[in-house]
Amino acid sequence: MKINFVGKRYYFIALSLVLIVVSVISIFTKGFNVGLEFIGGSEIIVKTSQKLSVSDVRAKISELGPEFKNARIIEVHALGQAEQKTFSIVVSPRDKNGALRTYKPDEKVEISNKISEILNGEVVSFNEVSGDAVNEIKNLTWKAVVFTLLGILVYVALRFKLAFGVGAVLALIHDVVITLGFFSIFGFEMNIAAIAAILTLVGYSVNDTIIVYDRIREFGRKFRGRDMASIVNDSINSVIIRTINTSLTTFFVVLMLLLFSTGSIKSFAFGMTIGVVIGTYSSIFIASPIVIKWVKSI
Repeated sequence: MKINFVGKRYYFIALSLVLIVVSVISIFTKGFNVGLEFIGGSEIIVKTSQKLSVSDVRAKISELGPEFKNARIIEVHALGQAEQKTFSIVVSPRDKNGALRTYKPDEKVEISNKISEILNGEVVSFNEVSGDAVNEIKNLTWKAVVFTLLGILVYVALRFKLAFGVGAVLALIHDVVITLGFFSIFGFEMNIAAIAAILTLVGYSVNDTIIVYDRIREFGRKFRGRDMASIVNDSINSVIIRTINTSLTTFFVVLMLLLFSTGSIKSFAFGMTIGVVIGTYSSIFIASPIVIKWVKSI
C-alpha cells in the first residue's frame, strides 16, 4: 500500500486532541459509574419477572433501611433475558460513627429474603467490600498503571531509542484517556474488570506500536540517507494490512463478549472493544508520526 499517513499526521493529531478534550471534560464533569470495588459497601444482584423500572425498585426497597433510600440502582441489560429483569442495588451501610461497614451474616440473609419477597424475584448474589479493601484496591490500581507505563518506557527506550519510548508512552496515555472518556460518557461501570481491560489494552497497543517501530528501524538501516518521514510512512504501509487483520479478529471477539455478557465482564468487554479500535488507531497514526521530529536517523 502507498498511503501518505505521515503527510496527514496533523489531521490525526487534531482528531486525537479533540477526543482527549471531550474525554477529560466528561471525566471531570460527569465522572464515572464507579464499581463497588472503588466505593465500598454492598452490592445486591436481584432477578425478577416483574416489569419494574428503577424508580419502582427504589420505591419498594426504601422501607428496608435508610441506606436503601439512597441506593444506587442500575438495570443490567443482557441479550436473551427479555423475560426477566436484573437489577444491581448498591448500598453503603454505616455504623454509629458514620464509618462504612459490612452486614453481618444474619443481616444478609434477612435482607436477601425481604428483597426477594418485595420484588417477587431472587437475589442471585450479595457482594461486599469494606473501606480498608477499597483503599488498598485504589492504591494497587494506580501502582499497576504507573509501573506498567514506566516499564514500557524503559523497555522501548532500551530496545530502540528514548524518543521511541516517549512516543510509545504518549500513545498509551492517549489510549487510556480516551478509553476512560468513553467509560464516562456511556456510563459503563468502572470496576476491577475495567482496569484489567485498560491494562490489557496497554499491552495490546504497545505490541502494535513495537511492530511499526521495528519496521522503522529495519528500513532506517536498509535505506540510509532517506528522510525519516519517508521511512516512517513506508514502515506503516508495510504493516498496516497485518495490523488491521489482527485488530479486526480481536475486535469481533470482544464485541460478541460485549453484546452477550453481563455483570463485570461487560465492563471488560466494553473497555477492550473501545481499546482495540483506539489502540490500533494510535499505533498507526499517533505513535510513529509524532517521533519524526525527534529522530533524525536510526
